[in-house]
Amino acid sequence: MRKKINAILIVIDTLRSDHVGAYGNEWIKTPNLDKFAQESVKFTKMYPESLPTLPARKAIYTGKRVFPFKEDKIGETRTGRGDYVGDALGAPGWSNISDSHDTLAERFNRKKYVSALFSDVYHQFKPGYNYQRGFSQWRWIRGQEEDAYLSGPRISDETLQKYLTSREDGRSAGSFFAQIMMRQFLQNKHWWQAETDTFPSRVFRAAGEWLEMNYNALMKGKGFITVESFDPHEPWDPPLHYIRIYEKDPDWEKGCRRITHSLYGPASMISEQELKNLRTRYAGEVTLVDTWFGYFIDYIKRIGIWDDSIIVVVSDHGHMLGEHGLIAKAANPLGREVADLVAMIRFPGGEYSGKTCDKFCYHHDIAATLCESCGVPSNDMDGKDLFKLVQDDDLTYYDHVTVAWGGSVAVYDGDWWYNGYIWDTEGGSLYDVKKDPKLTQNVISETPDKAEELLKLSWEDANEPIDMDFMRTFKDRLGCTPVTKTLAK
Repeated sequence: MRKKINAILIVIDTLRSDHVGAYGNEWIKTPNLDKFAQESVKFTKMYPESLPTLPARKAIYTGKRVFPFKEDKIGETRTGRGDYVGDALGAPGWSNISDSHDTLAERFNRKKYVSALFSDVYHQFKPGYNYQRGFSQWRWIRGQEEDAYLSGPRISDETLQKYLTSREDGRSAGSFFAQIMMRQFLQNKHWWQAETDTFPSRVFRAAGEWLEMNYNALMKGKGFITVESFDPHEPWDPPLHYIRIYEKDPDWEKGCRRITHSLYGPASMISEQELKNLRTRYAGEVTLVDTWFGYFIDYIKRIGIWDDSIIVVVSDHGHMLGEHGLIAKAANPLGREVADLVAMIRFPGGEYSGKTCDKFCYHHDIAATLCESCGVPSNDMDGKDLFKLVQDDDLTYYDHVTVAWGGSVAVYDGDWWYNGYIWDTEGGSLYDVKKDPKLTQNVISETPDKAEELLKLSWEDANEPIDMDFMRTFKDRLGCTPVTKTLAK
């Protein structure tokens, strides 16, 4: 008889793989993620099928491809009332989960699993969205970014200006957005008194408490929990003692503004010291998340379900912090700082722990892997079982990956990286990854045929005709985060 297995899915937003020790970083402290990597299978070539935030989660939650956005050709959700229901911000795929697609929670529910979602990813809970669909219990930890959580006390203009760039620095999508977002965010967190008030603490502690309250179901191998940490997404504002891990100078902020938000534009808008401080804040956020991630993993072990669970840890994307001259996550250019993911799976009983899988795989493979491990039907999913990929050294699912974002794609075959618009290679870029792993030298003019070849692979991955006229409407529109080549000019 098949042993009953719990399923635990942990999604960490905006976590760069090159900022985690297990993936080669030597200066940022991530002891708990590093230990988990040793106790699990580490994937080095998992990529998001679609971006940004919500398209990525659609793939993770359903096991279905989102590109070429056939079920969301709206792009905007402005209603007749004049407001924004769901706040799509012009990103195709940024919408609710189609009723025609089963969610993981619904599939596990049919197998009598008790399930829960704990998340501070406020996009999931905006009006009209349904990412909590199918869960037995769900909790939204309020207050991230411009979530209208607290209406006061109002942050003064004088305080707000300390966190903003000036018009003289230049204007970008991020600098406009920050006018609204930072005031609301500072209002939302004004009551914080200790580290336990931070979002990672509240998210992972709530998830740990659920484990305890559902002990009986978990002992029977009938628990499914999804934990979503929006941090280390911006605003980057870790407690001061996390800053002190990386910055010993007591005058580190002297003469600087407290830039904690992304510019979604050129790094030249802020001073070199402000950029250094921003990177320090991000590093502190990563370590803060690592701390409370470790708390939750320890809870799993104390409860006694460590070996009776499949545990997936994955990021949705990263963020450029000055690389390519940008502070942004963007569709074009889509750098490896954004596309390379943290992805680790501890299979039940610790099978293959310590192994590294260097084969291509996708976000939408996660759902199929969880289902297959737990005996839950994965019919109609596009994703594939990653346990088999790890088990069989000769098995390969993909010889390349396509990452879609609005009207842009990135295609990577292990040797070459193409990034550009979906309809043709004009204005695109091509990189020889073996010679140029950080994608700094565009060689598309020297090897145009290779760019055409990779672009055509993305068309094949769509598995259906692509509405190119629809895609072209996103050439100059801000798909949640922009095509920064335009804004950087």
